[in-house]
Amino acid sequence: MVEGIILAGGYSSRAKQNKMLLRFNDKPLIFHTVMSLLPFVSHLIVVTGHYDKDIRQALSSFPQVEIIHNDNYDKGMFSSILCGVKNVHSDILILPGDCPFVEKKTIEVLLNAKGDIRVPSFKNEHGHPIYICRELVEELKKESIDYNLKAFRNRHNYEIIETTDKNILNDIDTLSDYQDLSKNLEGK
Repeated sequence: MVEGIILAGGYSSRAKQNKMLLRFNDKPLIFHTVMSLLPFVSHLIVVTGHYDKDIRQALSSFPQVEIIHNDNYDKGMFSSILCGVKNVHSDILILPGDCPFVEKKTIEVLLNAKGDIRVPSFKNEHGHPIYICRELVEELKKESIDYNLKAFRNRHNYEIIETTDKNILNDIDTLSDYQDLSKNLEGK
């Protein structure tokens, strides 16, 4: 059994608006991120922060998705990870909400690999989502809010899973990133 955590707690300050609600194929990006993980997990959590109300409304058609507000979202992404892992009890996939189009086959490959931590890679560049086994999730729950996921990952042996999925690298920080991604995905 695998659970999923989608991180959607930030300010979207570089985009100057709530990037989770930017639209693609008439749906908000957070909708696409949820749809990419939902078929593979037994429990899906979306961790919100600054735009809690807006994201809850955008995901109202997903009653099976648990939405949790991170009261410490101003402390950064790792605080949202810690908020999410408090509510899981098995292996997890962690995916930023602004990484919406990870391919199905990428997630399948991650789930079928063997490492305790699994990181997808495209042309030797690490991406998302990251897989963490249950035993390490329990260790992750004990980390300080001032720590970070990359340092946690690097403390352990992790498996790099080479993929052909360039979408593992797509995250939307600016409106320009969004426009570039939209152009690349037109017609899909």
